[in-house]
Amino acid sequence: MEGIKTYIFKNICSKIGSGATPTGGKEAYKGGDTALIRSQNVLDFSLSRDGLAYINEEQAQKLDNVSIQKNDVLLNITGDSVARVCLAPNWVLPARVNQHVSIIRGKANMIHNHYLLYYLQYKKSYLLSLSQGGATRNALTKKMIEDIEIPLPSISYQEKVISILSSLDDKIELNRRINDNLEQQAQALFKSWFVDFEPFKDGKFVESELGMIPKGCRVGKAEDFYNINIGKTPPRKEQVWFSSNSSDYIWVSISDLGSCGRFVFTSSEFLTHEAVKRHNIILVPKDTILLSFKLTIGRVRIAGTELTTNEAIARFITSDENREYTYFLLKGYNYEKLGSTSSIATAVNSKIIKAMVVLMPDKEILKAFSSLTKPYFDQILRNEQESIRLTILRDTLLPKLMSGELKINATEVL
Repeated sequence: MEGIKTYIFKNICSKIGSGATPTGGKEAYKGGDTALIRSQNVLDFSLSRDGLAYINEEQAQKLDNVSIQKNDVLLNITGDSVARVCLAPNWVLPARVNQHVSIIRGKANMIHNHYLLYYLQYKKSYLLSLSQGGATRNALTKKMIEDIEIPLPSISYQEKVISILSSLDDKIELNRRINDNLEQQAQALFKSWFVDFEPFKDGKFVESELGMIPKGCRVGKAEDFYNINIGKTPPRKEQVWFSSNSSDYIWVSISDLGSCGRFVFTSSEFLTHEAVKRHNIILVPKDTILLSFKLTIGRVRIAGTELTTNEAIARFITSDENREYTYFLLKGYNYEKLGSTSSIATAVNSKIIKAMVVLMPDKEILKAFSSLTKPYFDQILRNEQESIRLTILRDTLLPKLMSGELKINATEVL
């Protein structure tokens, strides 16, 4: 990209800064109309609604200096998720960020925020190495961000790069919105059938631990109805068991559950074949329902392929007729009533998970419910598989476009 001037972020950005967290732990989030974005919400290329906190007007005013605008770049600057980056979507506004997330806003006459996003994704390896220079946890300081160098093409050339990459991102986002709608439709059926019991109103009801339920349904411990097993981590000090090779066994963590769709197809870390054999790691089949129960309780996903997990995830083995029912059962469960086994973090143990009191309809009811909701999940699966292919294409094009290896009308670059 000959002839392009190189700047540092400090000179091309009108805003670089992070916020704060109200004191008092989770009780400090008093609710209201303003979202407080934390590092767990910032994924690569997208903002997650999972665990999004809300603060009231008084708290928001104290963080007015980190008020978010649409398409601001949000960069995680501390912890294991450091260097994850996305744009702020319109649906999250009004919003603020806490101290673990930095707002980066480009000067409109110099750089598009979308181009900033793609550049930071392109420089992720550099950002990760930069963040590891501290004495303790991974961190990016404001000065580090301000000093990042960027070769800057013209606004018109930026727009050409953005048009290519964002067309893929837009389709990925459209698939996500379609899937949200499909899940909401299926969830409405679940509520109608198994919360309000509308199809059974004219039938006989019996008393149970969960109140009056349709005759033929049962109430019991989760382990009475499911084969439930827990994941496992080989000795962490022995790196020989772990791999970054996707041809090894998929080994899912809670963070992987937070960065995927409804179905899990891959992981950020893998286990070697020898690790699975030596440490008796249990593999679970496709369509197993995965439930996080440590630190982050209640993330529910579906295994899109055979895989295994760490010990923070319970695996509910399902049959053809109860995959959809189990997904919504666990997603809507009131985990707060389970309490916590830790004084310093929210957590329950596997014994408590297996003893959860749940409703189990008879097989014919489950089969009928599955016949109605399975088509929704089959379409969700197809959309997510398409989005994975689009993501691979985008991630292949991005470094080539940002480095100048792949040029678009090169004469218009300057």
